[in-house]
Amino acid sequence: VYVLHYFDRTGTVEVNREIIFRHFPIWMKRLWDSVSFVSRQPHVDPERIGLLGFSLGAYLALSNAAIDARIRVVVDFFGGLPKEMKFFMRRLCPVLILHGEADKMVPVEEAYHLQKVLEKKGIAYEMQIYPGAGHGFSGEISRDAGLRTLSFLKKYLSD
Repeated sequence: VYVLHYFDRTGTVEVNREIIFRHFPIWMKRLWDSVSFVSRQPHVDPERIGLLGFSLGAYLALSNAAIDARIRVVVDFFGGLPKEMKFFMRRLCPVLILHGEADKMVPVEEAYHLQKVLEKKGIAYEMQIYPGAGHGFSGEISRDAGLRTLSFLKKYLSD
């Protein structure tokens, strides 16, 4: 597991649409560089690299996976795929979508948009929409999401 704090590259402490638009390519490059770094480590199998992102991190993970064949799986916690990626998307790997039905920050429609893209392209995915959950999980929902994540990663990254 390698945890990336992509805001470091831009010194960002909070985000809004303008900052996201301005810094998204820089954060994408940071993620690309991190995958390159991780894949060169002696204890890492470069054929079994996955990304997990929360919110904006999920958008970055999915966007990166859409252009980087080194990524074998993505876990998307209350994120989505930027609509602009349809112009750049070369591929996508299996995706686990976990989203709160009552998310006000990233509406659940983002999860359904991603689902449509994956179905249209014939890409494997699993999806769980949690009724009443917002932008972030706790309690039993968090536990369930964690178990689903472990199962999904094992399914797609194990020997």
